Amino acid sequence: MSEARSYPRHVKTDAGDIEFRLMSRADEATVLDFARALPPHDLLFLPRNISEPKVLVAWINEIERGAITSLLAVKGRQVVGCGTLVRDPHSWSPHVGEIRMVVSEDVRGQGVGRALSQETFALALGAGLEKLTVQMTVDQRGAIALFESLGFRAEGLLRDQVRDVDGRTHDIVVFGHDVARFQAQLEAYGVPGAVE
Repeated sequence: MSEARSYPRHVKTDAGDIEFRLMSRADEATVLDFARALPPHDLLFLPRNISEPKVLVAWINEIERGAITSLLAVKGRQVVGCGTLVRDPHSWSPHVGEIRMVVSEDVRGQGVGRALSQETFALALGAGLEKLTVQMTVDQRGAIALFESLGFRAEGLLRDQVRDVDGRTHDIVVFGHDVARFQAQLEAYGVPGAVE
């Protein structure tokens, strides 16, 4: 298991300086503003509609309980992205974590999503997880390309899995990444801290 990561962390992107910090209850209003500014289709990345205040409160409760770790990508005072690592140590799959991520439209294509996904991946390594999953609708090609470039591979297709606000159903593709194998390869090459 890697050392625990410390926050805040700063990353230079084409969108400018981005601060990564852990989400807390104090972020509720700014995260709600971020979520409500997202296109409705982007919310299908997530199992719940985070633009609803009651869902956001439940999310923060899960962070405080320790079931979820959420990183905010902040530019200036504005949240421009959120990466979440979800794990359930009491389930049949305590070795598996799920990444949930969404990035503001105005910083897409500028390295923010890549930096956020790498940072979230590094959190998974630090947590000792052996496998990661991520899911998205099949038409979210930019996100699919991003996660494939990080070594995730398609493992399943769930037909008509989510319903958007207009009542249309969408297929979800599930990607997986063998974190344990990746970590072993890093250590074999003598670069265990490559993602730090």
